[in-house]
Amino acid sequence: MIAITTVLLALPLGYLVRNQLVASVAYAIAYLWAFTFQTLYLTRSWVGGDHSAFPKDPDTLPISYGIVASGIFAIGFGLVAVGHRLAARRGTRV
Repeated sequence: MIAITTVLLALPLGYLVRNQLVASVAYAIAYLWAFTFQTLYLTRSWVGGDHSAFPKDPDTLPISYGIVASGIFAIGFGLVAVGHRLAARRGTRV
């Protein structure tokens, strides 16, 4: 869900929104909303016995999940910046 949100929103927000800070904040809000619901969905599955996203032991931190989620978040900010530069080159702003 967070990857889909990143792909669908980050570049267009960077391209269409004049202020890069506003585009970044809008992306962060959308990402964090999706992250919350993705985590809820995965936690419900984990409680039901699916251990593909989180470790079986509840005392173990899911470091890999955090690293992947942080990486997707950072890639999204990069896409916002790329969209902003593309729009600046074209000289088109909404």
